[in-house]
Amino acid sequence: MKDLSILIAGRAGDGIDKSSLIIGEILAQLGYCIYIYRDYPSIIRGGHTFSIIRCSGNKIAAHEDMIDVLLALNQDSIDLHKSRLSGKSLVIYDSSTVKLDIGIGIPIGEIIKEANALDLMRNSCIVGAMCKSIGIEKNILEKIFRENISKELDLNLKVAFLGFDRAEEVIKIEKLDQKILPIVTGNEAIGRGLIKGGMKTYIAYPMTPVSGVLHYLARVSGEFSLNVIHPENEIAVMLMAMGFSYAGARVAVGTSGGGFCLMTEGLSFSGMAELPVVVLLGQRPGPSTGLPTYTGQTELNFALAAGQGEFTRLVVAPGDSEEAYYWSALSMKLAWKYQIPAIILCDKTLNEGTYSFDIDLAGKINGPEPLLWSKLGEYKRYQNTKNGISALAFPSDKGAVVKINSYEHDEAGITTEDKDLTVAMQDKRLRKAGYLLEELEQHETVKVYGKKDAPTALFCWGSNKGVCVEAGEKLGLRVVQPMVFSPFPLKQFKEALKGVKKIICVENNATGQLADFVKFHGINVDDKVLKYDGRPFTPEELEEQLEKRRC
Repeated sequence: MKDLSILIAGRAGDGIDKSSLIIGEILAQLGYCIYIYRDYPSIIRGGHTFSIIRCSGNKIAAHEDMIDVLLALNQDSIDLHKSRLSGKSLVIYDSSTVKLDIGIGIPIGEIIKEANALDLMRNSCIVGAMCKSIGIEKNILEKIFRENISKELDLNLKVAFLGFDRAEEVIKIEKLDQKILPIVTGNEAIGRGLIKGGMKTYIAYPMTPVSGVLHYLARVSGEFSLNVIHPENEIAVMLMAMGFSYAGARVAVGTSGGGFCLMTEGLSFSGMAELPVVVLLGQRPGPSTGLPTYTGQTELNFALAAGQGEFTRLVVAPGDSEEAYYWSALSMKLAWKYQIPAIILCDKTLNEGTYSFDIDLAGKINGPEPLLWSKLGEYKRYQNTKNGISALAFPSDKGAVVKINSYEHDEAGITTEDKDLTVAMQDKRLRKAGYLLEELEQHETVKVYGKKDAPTALFCWGSNKGVCVEAGEKLGLRVVQPMVFSPFPLKQFKEALKGVKKIICVENNATGQLADFVKFHGINVDDKVLKYDGRPFTPEELEEQLEKRRC
């Protein structure tokens, strides 16, 4: 068996997320590529939560509807997911709490008492039983536990081995002759990319789905000499970031739509004062609080238009872990070269999804470095140059008076209301966009997958990349994925569309924001497949929708 989908489910607080990561690590040891989807309510304990761990011999970035193995820690786990089972699916369940006549029942409650273990360790027991049932050796189970469990390791291992011994082998999973790839969440890939891009400070108020970036960077802050700060609200986050940027520290902030609303005045300050900052914007369904722990692609328009006035910005939307790493690093470098805000659009599917990560696929980060003051002559913070980029100096630089201003200003940063100076400085700031666009043409800003000469093309952006690539390859469609939206690389985009006669947009929103965006650039979309219930597309679901359209 070279493809396998495992669903583990229970109550919020049962350790489902940790269990799914351990299962993913175990399967990765056999040479498989991994993708993990997490589904949980916005409550701490009691609600139903589950994860789907999918492994394949090929790179994947989507989960499937149907599953091969169900690990059920309570009755809801059976009742809510029985529609995902086929006649060949294996069910492993806690016979202490679940009533079922099929599958493998493990008396987990009895085992916990026998081992004098904590109730929370029920997940370790069912993971152990799973390993036996699909033919994974006990030494691999032990290796991954030792690498991933820091508290009560011996007791967790004891419980897992007791579950292993009570189960029986039903499925024999193959070991693949492929390199073992590490698995990372999208949030971790973004964090690593920001560090690669030279970030020294990360500031955020926790907000799903990007809270994982804050947690990850706090954990590794000592290793990389990072400042990781959690202020009282998002207004403070953005204004504090402006201070670090002024002082010369590469800085990023993280938030979701509600927090980004509070940051928009500070975003405009960044545009006027030419203070570089990277904003990680994790989308979720809205408006307002919406579904705080679910996914959506609802803020493309918001990212493109946020803030008062007109200013150059970089807006990118990576689609998987490698792209998240690459574009996070490059966004940091470009923000500092052009002294602009950069926005990285992502969503719960990308942020909290777990992927096999191949650094070779991510590509080398050969981004630019900022222009620094030569320390000769009088320093002008906003010197009006041909490309709009002024040399940077920082308060610690001897001989430089570094004045920044949120008002319109002259080259020295002194407030002005002169009409000619106003036009000259606004032209200076906007002029950067053309040079940034030229530089972006050196990078792969639009990707094409599937049958690359097919007359029907799927347009997708962000985390829909994975599911669209699978569907496109199966149905013989071209898949076109833009990753940069401002400034938009229209030349590369049109090149990717040569020979296309029919265009279908696939988006996780109700209005088709990508379809409207490309229409603004003169490209008409023929059809849209939209999903906005907070859940991502699965390959089966998207293929069904496309087949209805006779693709």
